[in-house]
Amino acid sequence: MSRASQPTRLPADVYEAALAASRVTSRTLPQQIAHWARIGREVELSPTVNHRKIARVLEGADAYDSLDDTEQAIVRQQWEERMDEVRRSLDFAADFAAAGESYSELDDDGNVVTVESTR
Repeated sequence: MSRASQPTRLPADVYEAALAASRVTSRTLPQQIAHWARIGREVELSPTVNHRKIARVLEGADAYDSLDDTEQAIVRQQWEERMDEVRRSLDFAADFAAAGESYSELDDDGNVVTVESTR
């Protein structure tokens, strides 16, 4: 197998986003992923993007407003990815059940439904 065709695992959200983008841009899925990878590489190599400043903002050690527009866009993308990851990991129903607590939620029609603990 040549390096050009080496398989790579992608997170499902990246795959789905690339698939959607490929339909709009008339690229194949591999072409879209390669296109995004090249853009990412260029951003990381860019002399105008200060990756140390970005890292400091992401660590909470520096202010978001200290970044330029491109750096802010990179930080917002990182924040969005982190929030998506946290949301995917949440399972409140299981947490409430494990704690023996009931909870309320809206059904598909907007009615309040109380889910009682089965513990």
